Amino acid sequence: MLTVILQTVAAAVAFSVIGIVVGLFLLGIDRRISARMQARIGPILIQPFYDIRKLFSKDNIVPENAIPSIFHAAPIVALASSIIVLLYLPIGSMMPILGGYGDLILVMYLLAVPSLAMVAGGFASGSPYATVGSQREMVSMIAYELPLASAVIAIAWLLYSSGISDPFTLQAIVENPVWTLVGPIGFIGLVVLMLTLAWVTPAELSKIPFDSPEAETELAGGLLVEYSGKNLGLFTVAQGVKTLVMGGLAVAIFFPWNISPLLGLSSYAALAVDAVFFFLKVVLLMIISVTAIRTGLARFRITHVVTIFWVYLGLAGLLGLSLIILDSVVMGVL
Repeated sequence: MLTVILQTVAAAVAFSVIGIVVGLFLLGIDRRISARMQARIGPILIQPFYDIRKLFSKDNIVPENAIPSIFHAAPIVALASSIIVLLYLPIGSMMPILGGYGDLILVMYLLAVPSLAMVAGGFASGSPYATVGSQREMVSMIAYELPLASAVIAIAWLLYSSGISDPFTLQAIVENPVWTLVGPIGFIGLVVLMLTLAWVTPAELSKIPFDSPEAETELAGGLLVEYSGKNLGLFTVAQGVKTLVMGGLAVAIFFPWNISPLLGLSSYAALAVDAVFFFLKVVLLMIISVTAIRTGLARFRITHVVTIFWVYLGLAGLLGLSLIILDSVVMGVL
């Protein structure tokens, strides 16, 4: 029993380090490609590592009106929760470390924790700019939860209607690719859900056009306006890990296939190749759903954010769910 616990802890630590490194690389890739799309050279890929090193070398500045305990705890909670979500995701052909202790519903709750930590830190800073940013972040969270929940429920219902046990577990989703469980109508529904999740991703990451909680030109940084030094560095690392998590979640749901069977590999070679292939899929999805969107669009007003998620994307999520249910009924009749 002790050996199993030690192995789990060692694996969790290793995955955490890998997740932080890959997450920071994703931030670097995002900045580099965005610059090239704007006809700029852009920073080097490892620029986020230099930024983190510089931030960790500086002292934390605590505002006079802040609540120090909450102010310091917020970035730690944000990073810890992002890493915990990572431990629930399958990486290539490797099953998740904590896969037996939670499902997709728990992952949804954990995804909200980093944003809640930023909200708490913003309020605790005592800054009026951070307070407005925290209020916007709460509104955004309430808005994008509807389409996200619709997508999750639709996927789980699809697995359940197909007779698959534990339909809310990511392991069941990975082992039973959703595209193989539907007919033509359900295929359209899955495409709608995939596009919906693609628009939810930049909102989860507070990226343009859904970055109104930070809005540097309006709120001077919003929630993070009073953060500096190690605390700001922790928030940046948490952002990188959450970027990896959102990409990994999309891969697990919609693109779970591995490349090792095609190459005839097995054992550790298969694990390594599938992990690299997994990260490549994450990079591609992040370029499409985050980099391209934030480079091509301007920031939305907070009222527009609510309208987009509650009306357009909310209806899109319900449409995807309806098409999957209709597909199941049609296929059952045929």
